[in-house]
Amino acid sequence: MMRLAVRTLRFRKGGFIATFVAVVFGTAIVMACGGLMETGIRSNVAPERLAGTALVVTGKQSHHRPGVEDPTPLSERVGVPVSLLPKIRSVAGVSSAVGDYTFPAVSSGSGPASTVVSEGHNWAGAALAPYPLSHGRAPRPGEVVVASGKVGDRLTLLIGGEPKTFSVSGIAAGAAGHAFFADADAARFVTNPDRFADVGVQVAPNTDLSAVKERLEAVDPGLTVRAGIDRGLAEHPDAESRRTALIAIAGSFGGIATMTMMFVVASTLALSAQHREREFALLRGIGTTPGQVRRMILGEALLVSLPAVVVGAVPGVFLGRFLFDKLSSHGVASPVIEFAQGWIPFAAGAGAAVLAAVGAGLIAARKSARIRPVEALAEASLQRRWFSWIRLLFGLLFLGGGLALLIVTMTVMSGPLAGSTAGPSILCWAIGVALLGPFWTKLVLGFWRWPVQALTRVNGRLAIRNLSARSVALSSAVIPVMLAVGISTANLYMQTTQVHASAEAFTRDLRADAVLVSDAGLAPKLLSDVRDVPGVASASAYVRSMGAVDDPRKAPFDEDGAPLVGVDAQGSDGPAPVRLTGGSLAGLTGSTAAVPEYMAAKTGRGIGSEITVTLGDGTPVKLRVVATFAAERGYESIILPASLLAAHTTDGLTKQLLVRAEPGADVRPALAELAAAHPGVQVADRSALVASNIEDLQTQAWVNYLLVGMLIAYTAVSVVNTLVSTTLRRRREFALQRLTGSTRFQVLRMLTTESTLIALTGITLGTAVALACLLPFSTKVANSPVPTGPLWIYLTIAAAAALLTFTATLIPATTTLRHSPTQPTHTD
Repeated sequence: MMRLAVRTLRFRKGGFIATFVAVVFGTAIVMACGGLMETGIRSNVAPERLAGTALVVTGKQSHHRPGVEDPTPLSERVGVPVSLLPKIRSVAGVSSAVGDYTFPAVSSGSGPASTVVSEGHNWAGAALAPYPLSHGRAPRPGEVVVASGKVGDRLTLLIGGEPKTFSVSGIAAGAAGHAFFADADAARFVTNPDRFADVGVQVAPNTDLSAVKERLEAVDPGLTVRAGIDRGLAEHPDAESRRTALIAIAGSFGGIATMTMMFVVASTLALSAQHREREFALLRGIGTTPGQVRRMILGEALLVSLPAVVVGAVPGVFLGRFLFDKLSSHGVASPVIEFAQGWIPFAAGAGAAVLAAVGAGLIAARKSARIRPVEALAEASLQRRWFSWIRLLFGLLFLGGGLALLIVTMTVMSGPLAGSTAGPSILCWAIGVALLGPFWTKLVLGFWRWPVQALTRVNGRLAIRNLSARSVALSSAVIPVMLAVGISTANLYMQTTQVHASAEAFTRDLRADAVLVSDAGLAPKLLSDVRDVPGVASASAYVRSMGAVDDPRKAPFDEDGAPLVGVDAQGSDGPAPVRLTGGSLAGLTGSTAAVPEYMAAKTGRGIGSEITVTLGDGTPVKLRVVATFAAERGYESIILPASLLAAHTTDGLTKQLLVRAEPGADVRPALAELAAAHPGVQVADRSALVASNIEDLQTQAWVNYLLVGMLIAYTAVSVVNTLVSTTLRRRREFALQRLTGSTRFQVLRMLTTESTLIALTGITLGTAVALACLLPFSTKVANSPVPTGPLWIYLTIAAAAALLTFTATLIPATTTLRHSPTQPTHTD
């Protein structure tokens, strides 16, 4: 039967090309997602500044909360206590250990144009690369070593938001972007001189590196020791934090893409088998056994899918690299990570595609092999049979899963967390509807048939009778349209609703009229200068970070941690974006905090009580609650003194100042004049603060737009494959209509009406599937069942689905009708 399968491929090119295309694109998408997953898991970052070390000791970038199994990632650099350096040096096998201070030191534009600096270090840390001097000597207090320029040049750098001028004492070629200061100066410039950013370790010759690594890790449970390619993660702690996001995106989208690909491939191959029911019936009629039919169908599936996965691997490599570059450019993945795509992603993509093809072949073969020859000939003409108990069981299971996720979304989840259950529900609803497709399409067709028939009259009646008699074929054409509309509508409006709800939650209590920003940090004196500006009612530093609430009683924060916001003590006219319900921010100094009212009620930690919070760098602090405030569920944060929070961030800088003006006062010109006297400082309105607050959500939304767009393109391929294949199969039917007196124009008008009904049915089902996901999600996130977002998104999706339907039906039909109706035809 394998030989017959090979011969069949020569004369059934149309159906097999459709399957081939579906497998190629599906393999490429799954392989690209696998490459992103492998890149995130490996997180290979080539060391540069620490390349000369054998081992690098850093702080552990996670925190275990009491009673919580999974660790909470720490968003700020933890570092290594200076007090541990002697212990590290005393470990057996260690020949030397050098501590490295790292802090922001940004070129101010004053000095040699070729000297660009972004990071400062102590001179002892230059040996970790190493960066040898090519000219000059080591720096003394008030001096600096940089990668370019001339010895004796004067260089001004922004450190801690203040410009400081140094004399260039030496040139260290290769240290681009880095500036090295005298050890005493570096200890003065760094925010926390009691902690090194990392410690570079050299081991004695002929020493077991793994044994030394284990002994170093035993020095203190808060240390992490890195070797080999992992040393680069110590230089770029953001790469470590972003790997989780990359893995999560690759995993979630890869799962959706894999299920979509398997469904599309299976449905395409099953449709091809449906179109050949007459052929299988004739084979059974001439004595072919059911086993032989099964082997032939499986052989065809393998002959098509195996070459397709090889072809799909080529665009898969380029697609994976393209997606990684886009994610890196938008801050989702770290650009310093090396993209990795080995054999595992290829095996995953190929395996999923072949499994889908073989699975669809088994299902098609089972039906074609079991049906009696006489029944098969009758069934082949209209393909009425679709029901089976297995199909019903799985369809109800998926619909039940969608309903269960809907209930969980409505009753358990809150705020942004609702997306973790609403997102998967769209697949459950879509697959459940697809498995019971003929039932749902008949139901929706019954609604649309009357208005369409009233508008199209004779052609409408003929089209409706065609579609009613060919319910299985109608379902095969409608389901890809439903998938494209449902998945894209749900995912896009989930993002627009999430971004809008977050912005609303932040701006509802935002009272700042202007904001001063600087990526290089704001000088401490600037705050007092702003407060002295005429017309300014109040001003406050504004710092953001992430931490963890160490309370045995559950606080309203997930395992990713609690958002921390730092502001200065202020009265009722302060610019802090909060709506107090108790206490006052006037006492927000030292080790104090303001907590959400809901958290205080749930944990019993109200005003006057203490909470324990682990800050972003792993430092635990006990905070006395001085105020409570109203907060939208899912958007809660903890407010701390800005000076306390900034001291425990990676750069130790305050980068934003909130300014509230007196009623009727315009303070922007005076603030602009003040900012001009401070290099790197800019004045922006409150919209910049809102944009900064939702920056992460905007990035996440962009990622979803990109990935959903790719899925839409893939489901569009399925729509085209299905409709073209279905239309070409009806050439004998079109010829018969022509011979009985119908003109080419009448046939095309009938097909236009059919396409209208298919598009309307698919869009209706897709909209229903999307609403089953969006209504509970929007209710929990935005307190309204109506999702937020521009209407043109939905109209564009619906128009694109309709355009694909009309194009994929009318173009092949027009080509077919050019031939004489008496010309011999075949079914594929």
